[in-house]
Amino acid sequence: MRDSNAFDADRQPYLESVLSSLPNCVMIVDRNLQTVNCSVAGLDILGVSSVAELPEGAPQSFIAPAHRGLFHQAMLRAFDVEAAKHALPIELQLDLPDGRSMFAECNLSPLVNPSGEIDTVLISFQDLSALNNAESKLNQANSILKSILKTIPDAMVVIDEEGVISSFSATAEKMFGYDQREIIGKNVEILMPEPYKAAHDGYMQRYLQTGEKRIIGIGRTVVAQKKDGTTFPIQLEVGQAKIGEQLYFTGFIIDLTEKKQREAELQSLQADLAHASRLSAVGTLASSLAHEINQPLTAIANYLSAARDMMEGDLAENREYFLEALQESVVESLRAGTIVRRLREFVSRGEIIRQVISIAQVVEDATVLGTIGAQAKGIEFSIDIAPDTNHVFVDRVQIQQVMVNLMRNAIESMADSAEKKLHIAVTSLNDELVEIAVSDTGSGIDQELGDRIFDPFASTKGDGMGLGLSICRTIIESHGGTIRAEPHIGGGTIFRITLEKAEQEQKDGE
Repeated sequence: MRDSNAFDADRQPYLESVLSSLPNCVMIVDRNLQTVNCSVAGLDILGVSSVAELPEGAPQSFIAPAHRGLFHQAMLRAFDVEAAKHALPIELQLDLPDGRSMFAECNLSPLVNPSGEIDTVLISFQDLSALNNAESKLNQANSILKSILKTIPDAMVVIDEEGVISSFSATAEKMFGYDQREIIGKNVEILMPEPYKAAHDGYMQRYLQTGEKRIIGIGRTVVAQKKDGTTFPIQLEVGQAKIGEQLYFTGFIIDLTEKKQREAELQSLQADLAHASRLSAVGTLASSLAHEINQPLTAIANYLSAARDMMEGDLAENREYFLEALQESVVESLRAGTIVRRLREFVSRGEIIRQVISIAQVVEDATVLGTIGAQAKGIEFSIDIAPDTNHVFVDRVQIQQVMVNLMRNAIESMADSAEKKLHIAVTSLNDELVEIAVSDTGSGIDQELGDRIFDPFASTKGDGMGLGLSICRTIIESHGGTIRAEPHIGGGTIFRITLEKAEQEQKDGE
């Protein structure tokens, strides 16, 4: 039935080995269109265990009738040496012996014998159903992704390991002002202002090398930049996925502009209320102090007046009363001192809630609040955080309060400056201390004030109470740190804060 003589016996063992390992249905057919051999995978697909069990006339017999003419013409060209050089794949429907149908791509490759003649043709059938299903699923997945990118309420940006943007949602287009076509393929740094832009690649490389997460799966508040250069605060949540060997990172972004503006307004209102409260407290304390101290002062005055009168008479006769008057004056003086001490203890009493936290996170969060509206005033803002600054044991809110106060003072001091630059630097002084330096190019500090700038009621502002820097010093010193001010070269002021370092003992949102 099958002419095995047409097949070169020397090649038989080699072809048997190849056919046993091929994953597709591969057949070797002679000039009579009879099957000489078939791959093991092909026999399984056709539902038989050997070539002998194939139906009569195979492979043409299991090709759908509508496609047999196409197959026959392709086989004739395959046995023609010149025509075979230009052979192209054809697509056929197969009606398999077990009743199944399969749409397949058919490739015909002539096998030339040592004499240079074509006596057999190798035919491979590639099941297109699985490919079509995979393509359909891929198209479906792409359709779903496009739908997500169009409808997701939060801005979504997908980048690869190199930081190159591969997806950009419709909300992200509105938020940043970029069209998908102009942003995809660009580095995500385009969405960041300095200093975040310069540090981004370093963060990416560190994560890829060490696996240390500083934002993935955690989220944090950072500053983003629109196409027109406008900066605004955002909440950024980042997830990762691995497709093959390639890592992708998905960022979900929420614009915090309105929220931060409300927080700033609330803080301003709270500051006004605190200002009024401090004025009220000062008045209340002054009234209480006057009332409490008035009694011992009156008694002292009376006793000393009586002692003076006794000195004008017979002092020897009144000696006992004279000494009593002096003793009672001493007692009332000590009583007045006790009243003052107790009032000071009452005023200074407070509670600090500390935790181990990344100094970088404290500073970055504070700058989001402290620099709101700075760009509109022409302020150039920069931040530089050394990688070895690690963690501190502080009350997050109080330290941020100090930093926001210093930054707002700096912005106010630069209102009339030709050059307006605000810079935050975080560095390690040694193994135990970290320093935060807030520098500006403003009007500087009045030299007459000098070190008294941190004293209560010492102010360089016409409408200020002079309590802001005093409160800052109280907060920093309660943390075991120091705060000082010095002139900035070229004009302006540098405030330097030192805090003690701490070991990372817990997850802190880094």
